[in-house]
Amino acid sequence: MSDGASHDWDAEWYDRISDPQLAWGREVLERLPLEGDELVLDAGCGTGRVTRLLLERLPRGRVVAVDASPAMVAKARATLGDAVEVRLADLAELELDTPVDAIFSNAVFHWVPDSAKLFGVLHGCLVPGGRLVAQCGGEGNVASVSAAISEVGSRAPFAEFRPDLERAWTFRSADDAAHSLEAAGFVDVRCWLEPKPVTPAEPHPYLATAVLPLHLERLPEGLRDAFVDEVMARMPQPVTLDYVRLNIAARRPPE
Repeated sequence: MSDGASHDWDAEWYDRISDPQLAWGREVLERLPLEGDELVLDAGCGTGRVTRLLLERLPRGRVVAVDASPAMVAKARATLGDAVEVRLADLAELELDTPVDAIFSNAVFHWVPDSAKLFGVLHGCLVPGGRLVAQCGGEGNVASVSAAISEVGSRAPFAEFRPDLERAWTFRSADDAAHSLEAAGFVDVRCWLEPKPVTPAEPHPYLATAVLPLHLERLPEGLRDAFVDEVMARMPQPVTLDYVRLNIAARRPPE
């Protein structure tokens, strides 16, 4: 799942290695009450694996799926066919012709730097009374990766790129996210953190594709594999990602 129009993702690899994100998506979907006839926005649909699960819960409804990555959108369209309207768009700039009954999002919001703007846009996409249910990286997420990035980035040949390497994510606390949601006009806001450690079967492609894509984009192509190797070497072995997920539930007030 992705955002950030300046970056394109490796959709084929992401589809292959994103089982953890799929599992998280299932759990988040269980928190979204649906009657089956709603119009729902999948905000950051990625390759469409979780979108398909969402669609199964809407036998009389519709899904609009949005992603900022052209490769992800192409893969999602191939995966979902005509069953879902898949659109290429930056979430922070999203405009919908028709407001939706609910918004679902999984593993996306931490890629968006301006949460205040994002939550304002999402509030405007909902009908009165519509629900937002989401999960993303939260405070403390992949702390071991961040520490490894800082160490690797302090040394040649990566040191000259260090400032950009340390600005790829925004991991918010539960309180900070809740305050931003309330400031955007949401009510019944609930935010909480949850640890979700993952030991990927293929750590190098997993890190390159699901964790470090924006970091690698900021490096010359000839340094990218070496950067992933160096980060991996400084992490717990076997490579284990100390994920902390920020869960979000909120509602646009009825009018």
